[in-house]
Amino acid sequence: MNIKQRNVNVAALGKVAVLMGGDSAERPVSLMSGDGVLKALLSKGVDAHAFDPSQRPLEDLKAEGFSRCFVALHGRHGEDGTVQGALELMGIPYTGSGVMASAVAMDKVMTKRVWVAEGLPTPQWRLLPLGQHGATVVRNVPDALGLPLIVKPAREGSSFGVTKVAGYSGMLEAVTHAAQYDPDVLCEEFIDGEEVTCPVLGDGDDAVALPVIRIQAPDGNYDFEHKYHSDDTRYLCPSGLPAEEELNIQRIVVAAYRLLGCRGWGRADLMIRASDRKPFLLEMNTSPGMTGHSLVPMSARAAGLSYEDLCLHLLAGARLDSTRAAQD
Repeated sequence: MNIKQRNVNVAALGKVAVLMGGDSAERPVSLMSGDGVLKALLSKGVDAHAFDPSQRPLEDLKAEGFSRCFVALHGRHGEDGTVQGALELMGIPYTGSGVMASAVAMDKVMTKRVWVAEGLPTPQWRLLPLGQHGATVVRNVPDALGLPLIVKPAREGSSFGVTKVAGYSGMLEAVTHAAQYDPDVLCEEFIDGEEVTCPVLGDGDDAVALPVIRIQAPDGNYDFEHKYHSDDTRYLCPSGLPAEEELNIQRIVVAAYRLLGCRGWGRADLMIRASDRKPFLLEMNTSPGMTGHSLVPMSARAAGLSYEDLCLHLLAGARLDSTRAAQD
């Protein structure tokens, strides 16, 4: 692992907006992430300001002379390419992935299609779009995927709308619950094993995986409460995995990141199947959490990069898709 530290001219960064809050289901998490990022950037001498797109028009960014944005938004209208597209039109560089990669990665089904096309491992799945949530269709899903299985919204994060279904009788309720967050519902094969996550920094051939984190949640239930509010979940970093196993996970994650066209940073979540230790990609987060419980800062610290330095590193790499195209 070789993280290329940037020599940052803080004054040259100009006036910086930390985009936080927003109007998605993940608003509370985004506010926590944004607050942490804002404090970190201020501690480094950056002229940084909080900016909540749900409270004021994005046009204010241009009118008030912001020169770049740190995107600390999560979920819809923040992580799905919409804000990124608006910033492209205004010509304001931003952190993280561009429009296409953000949109594809936000959609778990589209992400799986890309990965499967290139031979990367991900659990089997079935998509239930709007109109296919009836009892007859839903009840047949376990015949294809087995039990237990996972039901989740196709485009959501932070474990909102996710249910582990143990029997046929629980399917309809789980699908109805997921559909409250997204009309497209993803039913996914359950991988029995260990949950891990692995962040990535950089672009293209220069992308590098950070240390893997192994997650041990009570009863294996890594839900919203255990992600953000509970101290009962254990995070192991170093992961304690065999070196060869960790390197293989990092290799797969970097390949998954590059295939989606991600840049700046991201974090992949995976399961390691207990029976044969095979890793399976679950999803790619293009605007990962930066809260006190968040995993990218934890992994970065293990690699020798402090929270404050991580935030400055990401901000210094802010750019536009159009700039990237010009460079290519």
